[in-house]
Amino acid sequence: MLKCIAIDDEPLALRQIKAYISKIPYLELVATFNNAIEAQQFMARQTIDLIFVDINMPDLNGVDFVRTLIHKPMVIFTTAYSEYAIEGFKLDAIDYLLKPFSFADFSRAATKADSLYTLKQNQRSPSEAPVSEALPEDCEYISVKADYKVSLVKISTIVYLESEGEYVRIHLSDNTSITTLFRLKNMEAALPSERFMRVHRSYIVNLNYIKAYVRGRVYLSDTEYVPIGEIYKETFQTYIDKKFRNLESENN
Repeated sequence: MLKCIAIDDEPLALRQIKAYISKIPYLELVATFNNAIEAQQFMARQTIDLIFVDINMPDLNGVDFVRTLIHKPMVIFTTAYSEYAIEGFKLDAIDYLLKPFSFADFSRAATKADSLYTLKQNQRSPSEAPVSEALPEDCEYISVKADYKVSLVKISTIVYLESEGEYVRIHLSDNTSITTLFRLKNMEAALPSERFMRVHRSYIVNLNYIKAYVRGRVYLSDTEYVPIGEIYKETFQTYIDKKFRNLESENN
């Protein structure tokens, strides 16, 4: 159950959101507010999982309100002004609902929030607990919610991860892939750092699958490669130099 609040200075809009929330069984509406300042005071005392917030409000608009939060819950912006969309997504909003929106639109946004919440809960243990070398390899799994089910993925079968906006595509050693609603930076925190490395803002590779590398590329098979980002090159090269013995300049 996701505990949520709704903030909107328009009474009709607030009633509509309240009605929509009542139709979704995994949402629990804790409080509603017609201004962000009251919501700000409430948030200082209560832990909330999800906020539905209008952007264009007097005194404190929705974007500035979200910026003030130290511990940010998931956010879904609701507004009549499309020009705020980019600013909203810069704050890692789950979704951006443009008024007037239907229940179907609202339900899709809520489903995204529920999927992300479930995935975070499922991945809390592997992300917080250190990975032990003595742990049997067959027990090293992460759970991933995708296609309306939770799949158990063996960490050692993950070849690389690819960011696709709000989603991550997990490429596996059997040439299949799983796409899940999750951010790459959170997935990076959930995986053992000694086995996975971020080599690009959009890619994390399993170090055990590195076959070769050239300028700006890491090959994970004879034909498949991912780019190396400029800010990651030094870290990657340090790993390669430390891990592998270079025989290029040696003579027999």
